[in-house]
Amino acid sequence: MSTSTVQARLDKRGKAALDTLVKRLGWSPSKVVREALQLFAVCHIGNTRREITGHGKFESGRSDLGSNKSHLKDFGR
Repeated sequence: MSTSTVQARLDKRGKAALDTLVKRLGWSPSKVVREALQLFAVCHIGNTRREITGHGKFESGRSDLGSNKSHLKDFGR
């Protein structure tokens, strides 16, 4: 794994946010920045596959709900 160093100038809001996260999470400022960068990358350049919001979050009790067309009969009418 290759590492690199980055310098950034933070305004008052950015510095306050960083300080709060360091205290709340108990991480170093570097770890907060690394984790934030990973999160940002996933949101903007990560998985290009589209996903349905909430997919897998609810349980209908039907194991074939997404694959059985009879469940969609008259859907939207």
